[in-house]
Amino acid sequence: MELLWKDHMRVQVIRLVCAVLLVTLLSSEVAESRKVKTVGTSFKYEAINCRTHSASLTDFGGVGDGKTSNTKAFQSAISHLSQYASKGGAQLYVPAGKWLTGSFSLISHFTLYLNKDAVLLASQDISEWPAIEPLPSYGRGRDAPAGRYTSLIFGTNLTDVIVTGGNGTIDGQGAFWWQKFHKKKLKYTRPYLIELMFSDQIQISNLTLLNSPSWNLHPVYSSNIIIKGLTIIAPVPSPNTDGINPDSCTNTRIEDCYIVSGDDCVAVKSGWDEYGIKFGWPTKQLVIRRLTCISPQSAAIALGSEMSGGIQDVRAEDITAIHTESGVRIKTAVGRGGYVKDIYVKRMTMHTMKWVFWMTGNYGSHADSHYDPKALPEINGINYRDVVADNVTMAARLEGISNDPFTGICIANVTIGMAAKAKKQPWTCTDIEGITSGVTPKPCNSLPDQGPEKIKACDFPQGNLPIDMLELKKCAYIMKHA
Repeated sequence: MELLWKDHMRVQVIRLVCAVLLVTLLSSEVAESRKVKTVGTSFKYEAINCRTHSASLTDFGGVGDGKTSNTKAFQSAISHLSQYASKGGAQLYVPAGKWLTGSFSLISHFTLYLNKDAVLLASQDISEWPAIEPLPSYGRGRDAPAGRYTSLIFGTNLTDVIVTGGNGTIDGQGAFWWQKFHKKKLKYTRPYLIELMFSDQIQISNLTLLNSPSWNLHPVYSSNIIIKGLTIIAPVPSPNTDGINPDSCTNTRIEDCYIVSGDDCVAVKSGWDEYGIKFGWPTKQLVIRRLTCISPQSAAIALGSEMSGGIQDVRAEDITAIHTESGVRIKTAVGRGGYVKDIYVKRMTMHTMKWVFWMTGNYGSHADSHYDPKALPEINGINYRDVVADNVTMAARLEGISNDPFTGICIANVTIGMAAKAKKQPWTCTDIEGITSGVTPKPCNSLPDQGPEKIKACDFPQGNLPIDMLELKKCAYIMKHA
């Protein structure tokens, strides 16, 4: 009996302690509730900068029912938060729900954060897509000679801008635009999902991008860019749904992205023909790593075809391509001018490919008839190593330009398994110069084997690019609404 009594008292003491703790916790919550009526969602994420001020889209009349337009709610929220740009910056939180919206513009020192269950739905009301001028390095729209529809999420002349989330979704509802494109009923070029121009310190991360009207992500004339953890998906037949297109950008890092696309997964650009030559703004210091690509009609990584401002110092590593037309493709033509040089690719794994390596000097799409036929591109210093591929139709198609050969090509430590119905001639080479080492099947005569002692040819540069030195900060917020 004494033992039972002691056990009973022990239970009562534990209950009393728990009750005291509960009362303490409740009293602290009551005290907190006197300050803030509602405590919202808390979340953590990594970013180039954290923010001092935050608000929810619902504070500005946002309705996440998938039917109500939220264009004005986004515009009002961002306009209100602009007052904090010089006071620690601001963040706009998009809660779970389906948020229909037309185009809206971002501001400096700003973060747009999408909840993991938030879906931005692109409006199909064309009046919610303002038209803007063509890009100066292109001279015209890509779909039509006139201007272009503003991208869903747009910004220009910004500093320190972030679009991120808990893998929230941006759905471009692109079928609406694809049909108009195929029927040639577009007055302007289709919008992109995200485009940032003339901006510095950009982060786009941890999002799912679906069904873009055209290109998914287009940083242009910008610098110091981190693109990380994106899932990008569009139907294979969809027109021009490139995944990520760094365009006349400096110091860019693309990593840990998965892309299924109707066009190139990553397309590196720098302007079109005489307009790109005149603008003269290259893409340089670009890192691409841990990319997985599926694109049966296009390339895992394309350089060009709009490369008239130049492309230099691109470093790609740990690339996986599955059922993709080509691994790395260089696209250029007479009239492009510019250059593609100092390109380094290593550790590529490919399954079911049409071509592993493809260089095209006759990609003849021109902005107009005013291009200079004497503007010949320079293709030099193209390095590939440590590549494994299987079920390949043709190892390489390398076609330079007559009287303008592609030079400095280096391919080392490459094993290509040919498909059962592969081409009888695995390599086609015209107007190219370079070397190989340890490549199977045997390359063309323009790429003589230098022997095993040259296996370290085509190595990456030793030093890091500046963007690799940038570390993300750990940001944490508790969304509170008075």
